[in-house]
Amino acid sequence: MEGNVRQGFKSYKPYALSTLVLAGPVVISQLGQMLVQTADSIVIGHFAGTIPLAAVSLVHSVFMIVMVIGIGISYGLTPLIAQENGRKNHAECGVLLSNSLFINILSGFLLFCFVYFGSLAAIDHLGQDPAVVRVAKPYLFILSLSIVPLMIFNTFKQFSEGLGYTKQAMNITIWGNVLNVLLAIVFVKGLFGVAPMGISGVGYATLIDRCLMAVVMGTYVFRSINFARYLAKFNVWHVGWVRCVALLKIGAPVAMQYVFEVGAFAAAAVIAGTIGANEQAAHQVAITLAATTYMMASGIASAATIKTGNSYGNRNVFRLRRFAASSYLIVLVFMGLSAVLFTVFNQYLPWIFTRDTVVIGIAAQLLIIAGLFQLFDGTQVVGLGILRGMGDVNIPTLITFVAYWIVGLPAAYLLGIVLDIGVSGIWYGLTLGLLTSSVLLYVRYSRVVVRFGTPHHT
Repeated sequence: MEGNVRQGFKSYKPYALSTLVLAGPVVISQLGQMLVQTADSIVIGHFAGTIPLAAVSLVHSVFMIVMVIGIGISYGLTPLIAQENGRKNHAECGVLLSNSLFINILSGFLLFCFVYFGSLAAIDHLGQDPAVVRVAKPYLFILSLSIVPLMIFNTFKQFSEGLGYTKQAMNITIWGNVLNVLLAIVFVKGLFGVAPMGISGVGYATLIDRCLMAVVMGTYVFRSINFARYLAKFNVWHVGWVRCVALLKIGAPVAMQYVFEVGAFAAAAVIAGTIGANEQAAHQVAITLAATTYMMASGIASAATIKTGNSYGNRNVFRLRRFAASSYLIVLVFMGLSAVLFTVFNQYLPWIFTRDTVVIGIAAQLLIIAGLFQLFDGTQVVGLGILRGMGDVNIPTLITFVAYWIVGLPAAYLLGIVLDIGVSGIWYGLTLGLLTSSVLLYVRYSRVVVRFGTPHHT
């Protein structure tokens, strides 16, 4: 028995290691995009005061929905690139890049218009402090200008990652974060002869940072010898209806998957706020910690998309199954360790965010629940990544809707409000939603891979 287990582990080891090597830089890149907003909050909190900090929180909650829609749309390129590369159809990759660049730039302009004509007007009617709204609106406008360069950066990032080149996007993200923090401090505080800009300074820092990241990432793709054979047919005017539809058939459902999940957790925060300010603050502390580990799991899911997409493209179901199983194993181990960390240090981790002992006590209880929460969150995002690599996105989108909005949120309201369990009840409901998503996505993967074909070894 022990020998069989050891032999089984050895057979999966090369697939797990290959996935980890690919996932590492992606994890850092994913964290980097999240840390931009975290850094903005820290700079404003230390240098601008309470009202601007509240404005940053308000703007980020509004902007996050817009940003995940854009990121989701850009993700349509990665599995298609991985599949065409698996088929050795290198020239098609350049044509797909042309079409993806067009779609993402157009999407960026449309999302900007949505913010400018929608969110900037709606923010006056959210029942927020007028002083906060007054400060938030110019910041939201400047931040919305960064959507287009962010979409351009994501185009080249997803293209290179789809071909297995992940380190350059990681390096650009790291240096971009450093630049963003330095510029934010200079602009907000007013250093080196620059007039203090307050919260708008953070917006300008992010805008400049994202413009430079887009230019550097694009330059890397076009000048690197690694991509020469893939760009043979790249042409900015080589845009066709068929390929645009193919990209949107994956990107649009992925965007909706993000919207359903992010929207559900935003709604949970609102429900927590109806219980009390301390409960809402504790929810924010715990969910921020959980979001950090989620972003790492999301990086593993992106690697799973690339590996399974490549295997799907060359019709190798044996490798596809191995990479899928390895991805599930990796995320279970990682999220299991995170669960242990949250459980053992549940009394200490909230101190990173607040010194309010009441909030810390509530957050500590939530982190215990987060231990279970983590396992389902990790497996469901990897399930989405694997299915995305196989081009299966419509049913998974329906699954996320059902899991979060039909199961999770109603359960959270029932347990937290109706049965008066409190904010812990809300988290039990969210955990049930994640469990539902995780199980249904695995069942979906099992059915799709059976239809894919008969396994063969290479």
